Amino acid sequence: MATQKKTLDDVKNKSLLRHKGLINGSWVDSSSGKSTFDVVDPATLDVLATLPEMDKHDTALAVDAAFEAFKTFKKTSARSRARLLRKWSDLCIENADDLALIMTLENGKPLTEAKGEVVYGASFLEWFATQAEMVHGEVVPPANLGQRIVTFKQPIGVAACLAPWNFPIAMITRKCGAALAAGCTTVWKPAGETPMSAIAQAVLAEQAGFPKGSINLITSLTTVAEVGEELCKNPKVHKVSFTGSTRVGKLLMQQCASTLKKLSLELGGNSPFIVFDDAKMDTAIQACIMGKFRNSGQTCVTANRIFVQAGIYDEFAKQLIERIKTLKVGAGTEDGVFVGPLTHERAVEKAMNHVEDAKKHGGQVIYGGKPMEGMGKGYVRACIILEDEEKEGLVADSLVQFFEPTVITGMKKEMLTTREETFAPLVGLYKFETEEEVIELANDCDVGLGSFVITENMARSWRVAEALEVGMVGVNLGMLSACESPFGGVKGSGFGREGGTQGIDEYLITKSMLINVAN
Repeated sequence: MATQKKTLDDVKNKSLLRHKGLINGSWVDSSSGKSTFDVVDPATLDVLATLPEMDKHDTALAVDAAFEAFKTFKKTSARSRARLLRKWSDLCIENADDLALIMTLENGKPLTEAKGEVVYGASFLEWFATQAEMVHGEVVPPANLGQRIVTFKQPIGVAACLAPWNFPIAMITRKCGAALAAGCTTVWKPAGETPMSAIAQAVLAEQAGFPKGSINLITSLTTVAEVGEELCKNPKVHKVSFTGSTRVGKLLMQQCASTLKKLSLELGGNSPFIVFDDAKMDTAIQACIMGKFRNSGQTCVTANRIFVQAGIYDEFAKQLIERIKTLKVGAGTEDGVFVGPLTHERAVEKAMNHVEDAKKHGGQVIYGGKPMEGMGKGYVRACIILEDEEKEGLVADSLVQFFEPTVITGMKKEMLTTREETFAPLVGLYKFETEEEVIELANDCDVGLGSFVITENMARSWRVAEALEVGMVGVNLGMLSACESPFGGVKGSGFGREGGTQGIDEYLITKSMLINVAN
């Protein structure tokens, strides 16, 4: 018997389903009262909800509310803020099934994976509850014995937290948990594709007891540019945290320059996944599955360039395909699904561009390689127009958002996948001979977020990890993030760290005090 499709009607805690923005403790429509946008289930194209298209005026009101609330919130004790964060975390766990369903419906990731993100997101709230009470200054030994020098830390002010669609809960809690722990007030800007997860988090934060104005939330899809510009240029905002593309990150940085805001930017990645001859094959395959197919390949640290040493290249490809064949593709609400839909229709176009480009440069598609038929309402196979060499890309005669898990061998440096994140369940296998060669290949990239090294040689794991130009290295695993570990990159992947003991520092300033003790 077919499983009945789950919908928002199956959410038990209906208070989580607000269809408004949040400003100064009130759930509101856009100030214009006219414009709205739809939130769509990427697996079925069904409209889940209609939300207000808020603009720069609404954003300014949210900033004003946060600015006023900061005057009192900054004076609260670290202990009281820690208690609020722990209560919020507990509420996340209590509502985990509902939160996971909301996320799956608007994002597409499988329910099991979504529930894992709920727990992961809650872990940041618990972590920063601890970190709130670990903020310390220092006593500095003075050269002038007639002085005493001490330092202490204070919240920086209003923090704007701009979160992406691929982790709609964890990116909110990782940013806002740190900001609130530090004593900052916040303005949230979730992605227009997945705002309902952030709204549910704001509801729970309110229920946990955070005061009005400490949390504000702007919903928008088509007005995102003006909302972002207001957050970056408004002088009452002192901190901006953004996760997204390098292109947008650079734009936001330019817009923040006029008011010299403190920035945290977690931007694009192009993670190398390096498998050496001495690797345990089962470990390598499992790590690759997790590193590539989690969230259908739509994570910032997705294994994008899979480098396999020549001695095991063919066997790795063979066993990888055998494992991929066991992965169920479908709507995230279905039992047993491992690979869900891509969140954007344009993601399918990008994946097909990468496939066709690889074939043009000699790559061999040995598994998959195309959008999928019969996966949902109105889906038919997209057709690729290649007869005219001047035309590139995908032309679809109907919207397709499912893409076959794909493996391509014979990858080369000049291919698109070498330079761009694919953001799809597409594995491109690159062959290498030596450690020195693969380090050079891995570092030949203008971004540096995450990386993966699969080897049983401990000395080699240290050498390669130290040589890679990235912010994070995973050894013999396919996932990189934990609440207690700092997350961030180098080069075009941005700067600043989220999580770890460093995460709260992004929302603090250090103040020094010199005291005259001379007679």
